[in-house]
Amino acid sequence: MQRIRLRYTKRGRLRFTSHRDFQRAFERALRRAEVPMAYSAGFTPHPKVSYANAAPTGTGSEAEYLEIALTAPRDPERLRVLLDESMPAGLDIVEAVEARTSGLADRLTASVWELRLDGVAPEDARRAVDAFEAAGTVEVQRRMKNGIRTFDARSAVASLETVEEDAGTDSSPADRPTDRPCAILRLVVRHVTPAVRPDDVLSGLRAVADLAPPVPVAVTRLAQGLFDEETGTVTDPLAPDREAAATEPHTAAATAAAPAPA
Repeated sequence: MQRIRLRYTKRGRLRFTSHRDFQRAFERALRRAEVPMAYSAGFTPHPKVSYANAAPTGTGSEAEYLEIALTAPRDPERLRVLLDESMPAGLDIVEAVEARTSGLADRLTASVWELRLDGVAPEDARRAVDAFEAAGTVEVQRRMKNGIRTFDARSAVASLETVEEDAGTDSSPADRPTDRPCAILRLVVRHVTPAVRPDDVLSGLRAVADLAPPVPVAVTRLAQGLFDEETGTVTDPLAPDREAAATEPHTAAATAAAPAPA
């Protein structure tokens, strides 16, 4: 059995796609591309697809990850192209590597987010960020399955800063709706329990500095991976697989020559 790890995006209007909607679209793409999927056992077999830490509905992302199991070897890049052609524009399969290491989910310990606050002056955002960073704790509330829960949104935040316009990701025009003043925040948050999401940090900014954007904030995940405590950066979770592929023989020598589905 061969395992392939994929990175995919949620861009533009497709940011409003739910995780279940993506699952349905991806399974259709697997069938269209005639991918030799491995299936689970039991009365209702399902293709073996493992999703890792999907972004909330309504947020864009450049760094979503999943892993698929195949019954026959395929070249990862050729497989990526076939799947990407079968997916809706905006749900793009942008990277594929053969899994050579274990624990992909364990390497997703932090995320980098871009928050575009349309209608908020950068200086107001900087004052709010300073107040948030200076706070020891910032308690926020969120409705969960068991009711309203209060928790600290500050402790999970590794860094929060304002950035210049040209430091953002290459998002679609729909993500940048007007030419009004727009503050851009760069947020690095650790994956903890309960999960601290960008909207929780926005609630925290409202609590400590009364920062309330006049329109919904456009949120995009730029990266997720292992958090490096020394540098404060988030590393690429697929890098160990690429490094292993460069030093180990291919699990199937014939993979590169395997014919693509008709």
